[in-house]
Amino acid sequence: MNRIDAFKHIAHQAARGELHFPTHVQATLKLREALADPGCHVDEAARLVQAEPLLAARTVAIANSAAYSRGGPDVTHVKAAVSRLGFSTLNALVAATIVRQLEGEITHPLVRQHAEQLWQHSAHVAALAAIIARRVSKVDANTALFAGIVHEVGGFYLLSKAEAMPEILDGDPEDWTTHGEMTIGRAVLNELNVPGPVMQAINALWVGMRALPPETLGDTLMLANDLAPVHSPLHHRPGATTLQEATTIDFAVGDGTLAQILAESQDEVAALAAALLI
Repeated sequence: MNRIDAFKHIAHQAARGELHFPTHVQATLKLREALADPGCHVDEAARLVQAEPLLAARTVAIANSAAYSRGGPDVTHVKAAVSRLGFSTLNALVAATIVRQLEGEITHPLVRQHAEQLWQHSAHVAALAAIIARRVSKVDANTALFAGIVHEVGGFYLLSKAEAMPEILDGDPEDWTTHGEMTIGRAVLNELNVPGPVMQAINALWVGMRALPPETLGDTLMLANDLAPVHSPLHHRPGATTLQEATTIDFAVGDGTLAQILAESQDEVAALAAALLI
């Protein structure tokens, strides 16, 4: 089986709903379903989060990041962190845990390298998307954070299959864009019950059409993707790829330019990305 045949095989399985997740990922999917219940109380949410150590650590870290603490005292336990973040952000962190669990299934050194780079890319896109949403496009920042976390989840699923199908890592990155990204990505996003607006934003990223300055969630996600200091190992797209190159797509917005806003928010973005990378 060559690379494109492998993509088509996985995409065909995904289209039929034949997605195979590890047991602990299935458990976290059930956790996300429980937390999504409108009747779930903060006490119950905290109890569920504490049962997953990785999620608990990330929840407290995000609550204490510059993006969410806003100069307040550090929280020292999960319930206070959940109360500060709210359920919308908590759902994004559960999605981040699922992505990390998929990454944890990978043992081959080269595939792990790809997966770690992909997660670093996703964390930076998520952090940038949240700040751009808050400061520039004025869309919901928590939704932008969530979109950034899950925008490459199909890629993580693909990499989790790479040890059984090593040919996946060979060839032109555009093979993934053409033959697998949308089909596999949509299937995994559906399995995660990703909301419609986030699906639409990720689809806009796949299609590649946007407005500058960003106006929609899709525009926000695409700009964050361009500005991420770590690029996806599954893509080689043109455009700005580091914060230092932001002036190549600079524009005036509000009281300053994009470059000025990013400079002012640099510590906030770095802290948020670092908390996600736990």
